[in-house]
Amino acid sequence: MAPPILSLRGVTTGFGGVPLFSGVDLHLARGERVCLVGRNGAGKSTLLRILAGEADVDAGERYAEPGAALAYLPQEARAAGGETALDHVLAGFRGEASPVEMGRAAGLLAELRVASAAALAALSGGELRRVSLARALAVGRDVLLLDEPTNHLDLPTIAWLEESLLAFKGALLVVSHDRVFLARLTRRTLWLDRGRLRGLDAGFAAFETWRDTVALEEAGAAARLDAQLKREERYMLRGVTGRRTRNEMRVERLAALRAERSRRIADSGGTANLKVAAGGSGGELVIDAERIGKRVGERWLVRDLTTRVLRGDRLGIIGPSGAGKTTLLGLLLGTVAPDEGTVRLGAGLRIASFDQQRAVLDPEASVWRTLAPNGDTVMVDGRPRHVAGYAQEFLFPPERLTSPVKTLSGGERNRLLLARLFAEPSNVLAMDEPTNDLDMETLDLLVDALDAYAGTLLLVTHDRATLDRLVTGIIAFDPDGRVREYAGGYSDYTRQCRAVAPLSPRPKGASHPKGVPKPVAPRAPSANRQQRDLARAMARIETLNGAVAEMESILGDPDLFARDRARYDRTIALLAEHRGELATAEDAWLALAEGLQL
Repeated sequence: MAPPILSLRGVTTGFGGVPLFSGVDLHLARGERVCLVGRNGAGKSTLLRILAGEADVDAGERYAEPGAALAYLPQEARAAGGETALDHVLAGFRGEASPVEMGRAAGLLAELRVASAAALAALSGGELRRVSLARALAVGRDVLLLDEPTNHLDLPTIAWLEESLLAFKGALLVVSHDRVFLARLTRRTLWLDRGRLRGLDAGFAAFETWRDTVALEEAGAAARLDAQLKREERYMLRGVTGRRTRNEMRVERLAALRAERSRRIADSGGTANLKVAAGGSGGELVIDAERIGKRVGERWLVRDLTTRVLRGDRLGIIGPSGAGKTTLLGLLLGTVAPDEGTVRLGAGLRIASFDQQRAVLDPEASVWRTLAPNGDTVMVDGRPRHVAGYAQEFLFPPERLTSPVKTLSGGERNRLLLARLFAEPSNVLAMDEPTNDLDMETLDLLVDALDAYAGTLLLVTHDRATLDRLVTGIIAFDPDGRVREYAGGYSDYTRQCRAVAPLSPRPKGASHPKGVPKPVAPRAPSANRQQRDLARAMARIETLNGAVAEMESILGDPDLFARDRARYDRTIALLAEHRGELATAEDAWLALAEGLQL
């Protein structure tokens, strides 16, 4: 095993005498790509600051190899007044930057689409984030510690960052809510859980199955623990089971909705000429956009876009920063007037919008009063709910209900905003980058809430996993400047862009894939055995999902077919095989799950 370039031994830290985590041992060697995961408030950012040498510890020690070039990217951008973008990047080097280092710094800023001479004071939050990222990549030749590096980045920039980090030869430790990003990059996982640091010798693609298995095992041993821990672990167990059930239902429903939207796009011949009568709140038509266009100066952001949105549609809007995604959202909702074409809205629309800046939250109001200003009842979907019960669905325990908004963490404020938003009666929900700054726990909560939403969803986001889990169609600002509509989620969009031929179904009578458990006949095995079989089946599904993602990543190279036809053919064949095995594994998991009573 390679010697560590950065490590912690027996580290304990906390606030006000209460330990945040204790006895943490962590070692990073060159070439390692590691993700750090955990619940909101578990101490992930604090642990990164300790590793970076920017925070003290109550006990233990930190070691860094002498002379190692380390860079730390915090969640919040840091900038000194009067600096240019290039000044800020060069200030990260030890001493005066060499000509080579200056060239690398300028090149990184150009890749991230920030002018070297731009004054930091004039940059947006997203641009400041890209400057901070350029500084980390320029300086951290040996160690990179990245806290939510994809925040405020668009999809092309995230793809560029993934490629840059895959080529990085030093030690990488990253905290991120972007599941696709973590699954593609990481080879080891650290889980900060209730003050302990657990390790998994596999990347993030295997983490969630492992975490759920740990939760099941701890729940089974709950009788040996105190009553409080029993309640917590029973809650965890119900959450694991419920999430799996919801995921299966979501996949089935999304498949049907995507097939319907695909049929509508195909039937329209590209002009979306389907005519639906608009009515009241029960009408099918939500938005009818006919050859709309919008320009800024001489540049057209959107031009000649025709689409119809029907009740229950779930559309994702994607594209590079500055392409016009927010403008397009405004055009579709009627808040921005088109320069050409027409937009007709259905009757009886009640539109609710996500406020990314959280301006609607009163910092002095409590969680209780934010949700129920005049009593103890919240109206949700036309039904009264007690504020305490409703708040618990958004992970607010009873003791937090009296806390002022100003004392909440960023993740808690996002959860409170979501709770308030989903309590508002609406039949159209417009969300502009709701996943920025969300931890995984809040992101899962958001996906569950949007999955249960009965109305029409318009979603601008750079989170690929969220798009795959929620939307029935994509409106994309393509690299050639056109705005086009695609059926399905993000993965469907990328496949359509690559124009990969449809895969053949598994031949009739083909042998069962090795290593995949077959659906079992109904019988009554022990609960422990059922749980073990279920965990193994889920692990197999995660492994196959990772294999499918790897094949799709290889096929994402637009030059692969011309450069290496043999590899292209092998990859296509492997992708078809893995997808067939995945379908079989999912059938096996369902058969096992149906027989398990939790």
